[in-house]
Amino acid sequence: MITPAYTIPPVPGVSGPPMVLAEGLHKSFGRLEVLRGIDLEVARQEVMCIIGPSGSGKSTLLRCINHLEKINAGRLWVDGELVGYRQRAGKLYELREREICAKRAEIGMVFQQFNLFPHMTALENVIEAPIRVKGVSKAQATELAGQLLDRAGLKDKADAYPKQLSGGQQQRVAIARALAMQPKLMLFDEPTSALDPELVGDVLAVMRDLATSGMTMIVVTHEMGFAREAGDTLVFMDEGTVVEAGRATCSATLSARGPAPSCPRCSEGTRPAGPCCAGVSPWSTPRWAGTLPGIVVLAIAAISARPVALAGLAWTRRSRSTRRLR
Repeated sequence: MITPAYTIPPVPGVSGPPMVLAEGLHKSFGRLEVLRGIDLEVARQEVMCIIGPSGSGKSTLLRCINHLEKINAGRLWVDGELVGYRQRAGKLYELREREICAKRAEIGMVFQQFNLFPHMTALENVIEAPIRVKGVSKAQATELAGQLLDRAGLKDKADAYPKQLSGGQQQRVAIARALAMQPKLMLFDEPTSALDPELVGDVLAVMRDLATSGMTMIVVTHEMGFAREAGDTLVFMDEGTVVEAGRATCSATLSARGPAPSCPRCSEGTRPAGPCCAGVSPWSTPRWAGTLPGIVVLAIAAISARPVALAGLAWTRRSRSTRRLR
């Protein structure tokens, strides 16, 4: 495991125990070790964005947080309680399936695919879980679902079936469905990866609104703009480890302070001021202050550009050989 030479400052204005705490997480599928000693802490009301190349363990980490996947080693707490286990005399005992489901109901998750019930309308998809799992009356569930669909910009689509909705609309219904359970933590597993580019904006707008409302969120995403604007913490994963982590730009910090006119990024008033507005570097090493998003983008671009460059070189050599033969 790579041990970072830095610490992430706490989210300004937020106190209390962390919402999510992971210590030494390991997860393997057969001989393939997907998570290799993950240490992570997510404060309450924090928006953590996780980025990195495909196959780095991002989605597996999310699935471990709500116990869709069982960890092989380490400890994982959500809201101060062990996930999927009970500890007695220093030993872990797995909870019963009913207990696990009850805990999982407190964590909302939005997947890459929408997973809506195709035979139910948008409204019926949203009210199903509160009625069946939490025992909420249909009238109360319908009222809450109407508010959530309205917040997602889909009030006029309440009676539409999934096949009558665009991909972006279906994903917003999925977000409303997760929020209908009134979770204390929201997990997003690349919610825009299956969408056409023109549909991404509406989904990200709903997520930005949710972030500003104070919901604790962990978002696996490739949308760097969203990570910069809405995220408090940016984490870069590769090969099952946390390679780099730190505060996102100041305009993306959920702070209790008001906008600071001295900072052009915070003076817009769209988000509260961040660490840089107070003259405090969000990094333990000054020379890296404020540059993590750029480093990550360049690293990903370099990794993705290498195969293209090699293919172009091979094509050039083949063309030259063909000309010599002629």
